[in-house]
Amino acid sequence: MEISDLKNKKILVLGLSVTGFAAVKFLLRCGANVYLSDSNELSNNDKEKVETLSNCGVCFEFGGHTKDFIQGAEFCVLSPSIPPEAEVLSLLEELKIPYFSDVELAYRLKPDNTKIIAITGTNGKTTTTMLISHILGQKYLAPEAGNVGVSPLDYLNVNVEPEYLVIEASSYQLHYTTDFAPDMAIFCNLTPDHINWHKDIENYFYDKAKMFSKMGENSHSILNYDDERVKAIESRAKKHYFMLEDNGSADDAYIKSGAIYYGDEKIIDVSDVPIVGAHNLQNVMCAVIAAKNAGLTKEEIKTGIMSFKAPKHRCEFILERYGISYYNDSKATNPEAANVAIGAFPGRKVALIAGGRDKNTSLDEFCILVKEKIETVILIGEAAERFNNALVAAGFYNIIFAQTLEEAIDKAEGVKPDVVLFSPACASFDMFKNYEMRGEAFREYVLSKTL
Repeated sequence: MEISDLKNKKILVLGLSVTGFAAVKFLLRCGANVYLSDSNELSNNDKEKVETLSNCGVCFEFGGHTKDFIQGAEFCVLSPSIPPEAEVLSLLEELKIPYFSDVELAYRLKPDNTKIIAITGTNGKTTTTMLISHILGQKYLAPEAGNVGVSPLDYLNVNVEPEYLVIEASSYQLHYTTDFAPDMAIFCNLTPDHINWHKDIENYFYDKAKMFSKMGENSHSILNYDDERVKAIESRAKKHYFMLEDNGSADDAYIKSGAIYYGDEKIIDVSDVPIVGAHNLQNVMCAVIAAKNAGLTKEEIKTGIMSFKAPKHRCEFILERYGISYYNDSKATNPEAANVAIGAFPGRKVALIAGGRDKNTSLDEFCILVKEKIETVILIGEAAERFNNALVAAGFYNIIFAQTLEEAIDKAEGVKPDVVLFSPACASFDMFKNYEMRGEAFREYVLSKTL
């Protein structure tokens, strides 16, 4: 498929979302006849954007997907949040209209000189994506895209062509791909998540891993050696592993004598890495492998790592005040993600703020790590009672309850820890619209106390 093939063709977009708007704008640039269908009614917040796009010739329907509106489309770009059992997908299949995500469309229509680096996994995707984009940005135009909030379509059919698209690929986006085969693919780790959507972990893993099966011999797969399932992924691509211990070969990244190595070459001392925790060392090693295979030197990679700042809400350092360091890890919306942050502060007295809307996943490992690593736990939100019961059953009793996040911060400070860590291990929806608003509330309250 070529961009020129889209001119004057009817193309369907499903879902008025970030992905939907990006797809509409891209398709308009290509000269397509764009139709957007959304099952929800038009909200007041979107009326102005819809009016602007309508003036550009886009056709809309809201409140459902009708056969008359959909039929005749060449293909459909859909919002990745649409579940596989949605009735509209059956309608598309009945009408023989192919459908796929924006990631798939970007892959099919990208310029020949633009390479794709795709990052997937359960935790660490965003940090790894942003870090690779930051390091490669010293030498190339290499914007971050995908699940970080900017569609890769935003960088296509514009005046400047990127040398690399660094795409955070969610399991939802990858589910709706067919041919997607990046030049480099990274699988950070695998723990259960989004199981309600995927139905089981087998489907979840399959959707994340299938891009590796599409890759050719001149591409690169970058896999977590310490995760048995990820380590065993099969691909024709050249394999590189990252690992926390010194077992690496010439094509791998590993840690030895307090430093990160790529093959025999020392890249950077661990003490010079500005983001905390073993999980972030894994993220850095992914970036090292990607950057080396993109042609960057050791010096360029080290400079890029040292100048990188952690993304918001991901073990993000806020400030140090009166000997207490505050970290915002609001993105930890499941216990597995919180477990990573809990282990990031060895030898320091940590007060952990946790709780929110419960995902009802196992708390076994969470409780083990809390008992080993945490001094005090402050619980908030709907999940507080279950978390308390699980911790007490595991033999951890230093637990405080709070009604609000602000009260939790005050109580955490009251135990005089070295670190106040906000890593909820839960969704935000009981108290906040999303994890970003929850993290901003933590940041703003912590910072307000310096005024």
